[in-house]
Amino acid sequence: MAGSLQGSFLIAANHLRDPNFYRSVVMMLEHNDQGAMGLVINRPSAMTIGKALSQQGQTSVNQDPVFVGGPVEPTSLFILHNCLSLGKRDQEVAPGLFLAGSENSFEEVVRSGKSPEAGVRFRLISGYAGWGGEQLEGELERGDWYSVPADGTLVLEEDVYGLWEVCMRRLHRANRLLPHNIRNPDWN
Repeated sequence: MAGSLQGSFLIAANHLRDPNFYRSVVMMLEHNDQGAMGLVINRPSAMTIGKALSQQGQTSVNQDPVFVGGPVEPTSLFILHNCLSLGKRDQEVAPGLFLAGSENSFEEVVRSGKSPEAGVRFRLISGYAGWGGEQLEGELERGDWYSVPADGTLVLEEDVYGLWEVCMRRLHRANRLLPHNIRNPDWN
């Protein structure tokens, strides 16, 4: 393995038509010789946070969507947040972006996120994307994925439907050899 992509965005190439990953942006949480794990961050579901938490025995009126993090273990819940006070206990996955590491952190983030004055933003994500050893490397070699350094503010503040295009523009700026028109690279 050449280098770890942990802490990077994995961006699906335009030709990748797998419905789980079409135009997806994946926040890479782990990448080593044994495999890789990440969360798709730009695929909102029809399920709301309030409804998902009520199924877990908690109450919330939050109507923000739960995001589909990938096809693996779709009932597992993850929370990405920007709460610095909890960041000491949680894993920082990108500058200013943390993965809740315990049930207490999870509950605190959800409680803090109810109050806009608190400035806490978060995404509730169900499931994850996973790759076996060397599987992701093969997909990268085939050109199915690109990577750029992750930006925690994009995860929580950017329009999720435009996130793939934003990441592709960043990638293009970093690598001028890529086609200019990300919607139809055949035109270049």
